[in-house]
Amino acid sequence: MSVTRLNKTVPAILAFLFSCAPELVLADYRLNMTQGATTISKQVYDLHMLTFWMVSSIGLIVFGLMIWSIIHHRKSRGVKAAQFHHSSRWEAVWTIIPILILLTFAAPATKTLIMMDDTEDTDMTIKVTGYQWKWHYDYLDEGLSFFSTLAPEHNKARQTGSNIDVTKIENYLLEVDNPLVVPVNKKIRILITANDVIHAWWVPDLGWKRDAIPGFVNVNWTELTEPGIYRGQCAELCGKDHGFMPIVVKAVTETEYKQWIEQTKATQEAAVAGADREWALAELIERGQAVYSTNCAGCHQTNGQGLPPTFPALTGSPVATGPIENHIEVVVNGRTGTPMQAFGKQLNTVDIAAVVTFERNALGNSVGDMVQPAQIPAAR
Repeated sequence: MSVTRLNKTVPAILAFLFSCAPELVLADYRLNMTQGATTISKQVYDLHMLTFWMVSSIGLIVFGLMIWSIIHHRKSRGVKAAQFHHSSRWEAVWTIIPILILLTFAAPATKTLIMMDDTEDTDMTIKVTGYQWKWHYDYLDEGLSFFSTLAPEHNKARQTGSNIDVTKIENYLLEVDNPLVVPVNKKIRILITANDVIHAWWVPDLGWKRDAIPGFVNVNWTELTEPGIYRGQCAELCGKDHGFMPIVVKAVTETEYKQWIEQTKATQEAAVAGADREWALAELIERGQAVYSTNCAGCHQTNGQGLPPTFPALTGSPVATGPIENHIEVVVNGRTGTPMQAFGKQLNTVDIAAVVTFERNALGNSVGDMVQPAQIPAAR
């Protein structure tokens, strides 16, 4: 291809891309790091830009001098190479200058690192625990806790054979059922750990990432200054469904935060209010379907066929069609040596009864029996 033709073709291609999908070119393929939404993230961004411009300037000067020297001292001009082997003055110069450059980087970097680790004088504390494949948030000052998992519609769309056009789902695989809600202009201490394997809690707009390690607690803090929704995901390869473990942080005003706390507590109280009453079979199946979709469908699939041999089918399985006490035991305590988790601490009494009943009377099973919430405490 000739240079003239190339000069005409490249601009035409770029013009087509920008006209047809500007958001794709500019958003999904951004060239620089995000500026973030917290004081720390903005300092990290400023440090990044300082380093970028200084390194670019050094590169421009060094390569500029190299090119000038190559041209100016070329053999065709009759220039002869200088004969010298030692210069204390120049050796001192090219030693001192790099030291000064490194100090220029080190001073603001050290200040930022010290600030990132300063978790004193915080206004509230939230404990984050990683599970395969969800997050548990515990508001230690409010006595409130809940799990946050991939939004049900996203979970359904990602299943094999769902035939759902995922391009039409907004924020696909980056939406959750219960976001982490925090107030703006509050310094929040965040304690990060894990229940099973190593995870990593990462929201780019916060300006940092921390590993969630079983038996160990990492501490960090954040302070969001503007209301908004900030998305992230697990940044550690934590298992089969690693790619479906998103994080959503919703920053709201303090008034909205207090209202949310009250509403969430009321909702949780209502969810376990029926633990002491007799449930009808249809009620348990309906509630169990929602619990299954959120907690079980990722491994056992929406239709209950599973992904053998790692994730066995529930349809016709000896657990789902066998003795009901054994079924409850497996759901509550899990199975050692298998990917089956223990849901005894993840689900409330009513939800465990409901999901066991659903698995025994749906997904191709029709045992006909049911579990009442009153039966679950003994299994715990």
